Amino acid sequence: MTIGYAGTSLYRSLQIQTRIVFALIMREIITRYGRHNIGFAWLFAEPMLFTSGIVALWSTLKEGSATHNINIVAYAITSYSTVLVWRNTIGRCTMAIVPNMSLLVHRNVRPIDFFIARIVLEIAGASLSAFAMLSIFIALGVIPPPVDVLTMIKGWLILCWYAAALGFLIGGLSEYSDLVERLWHPIAYFQLPLSGAFAMAAWLPENFRRIVLMFPAPNAVEVFRLGYFGDVVRPYYNLPYTCTICLILTWLGLLVVRGASTRLDAK
Repeated sequence: MTIGYAGTSLYRSLQIQTRIVFALIMREIITRYGRHNIGFAWLFAEPMLFTSGIVALWSTLKEGSATHNINIVAYAITSYSTVLVWRNTIGRCTMAIVPNMSLLVHRNVRPIDFFIARIVLEIAGASLSAFAMLSIFIALGVIPPPVDVLTMIKGWLILCWYAAALGFLIGGLSEYSDLVERLWHPIAYFQLPLSGAFAMAAWLPENFRRIVLMFPAPNAVEVFRLGYFGDVVRPYYNLPYTCTICLILTWLGLLVVRGASTRLDAK
C-alpha cells in the first residue's frame, strides 16, 4: 500500500497556500492587464519595452561602441533588468492589503498572501523580460552568449531575494502609514546610483565603492554580471555579508507584515 502525503497537515496547508497565491496572481493579472489586446503578456512585455528604450538610448550615446571592453547592448540589458526586479517588486508591495481587503472574508486568505502574490508576479515578469531580451539579441548576433549561466542565476536569485525581503518590509510599513508609500518613490530614485546597475564596482573610486557595496543589490548585480561577461570584468562582492543582510531584511519584513495583519484583526 502506498502512503501519500495528503493526510499530513503540513502538506495540506502548503497545498491550500499554493492555490490561494495562484488565485491571487490570476486576479492581479486580470485586474491589472485585463482580457483585451495581449492581456497578461504585458507582464513581461512592459519591462521589455522599458529595457529596449534604455538599450536604444545607451547604444545611440555610445554610437554602438564598447565601453571598458564590454558590449554596450549586453551591458544595458543586464543593467536595467536588475533595476526592474527590485524597483517594481518593492513598488507593487506598497499598499497591497487595502485593495484586497474584501478577500479577507475568506478564512484561508491572509494579508501575507497578497504580498507573496505580488512579489511572485513582479519577479516572474522581470525574469521573463530579461530572458527574452537576452535570447533575442543573442539569436540576432548582437551580443555574445553568457559565459556562466549558473553564476548568472545565482546573482539573479540573490537579487530577487533582496527585492522580496524589502517588498515585505516596505509593503508592511506602508500599511501603518501612507507616508511610507510616498517616501519610497523618491528613495527608489536616489537608490539608483547605489544599485550597481549603471556602473560596475571596479569603475568606482575605492571610497565610494565601499559605500556602494554596503547595499545588497550591487553585490548581487556584480555576481550576475560576472556570470554573463566572465573574466572580462573584475567583480567586487561579498556573498556571506549580502545573504546575512537579506536574511535580516526578510525577518524584519515578515515581522512587520505580521504586525500589520494583527492590526487588521483588531479592527
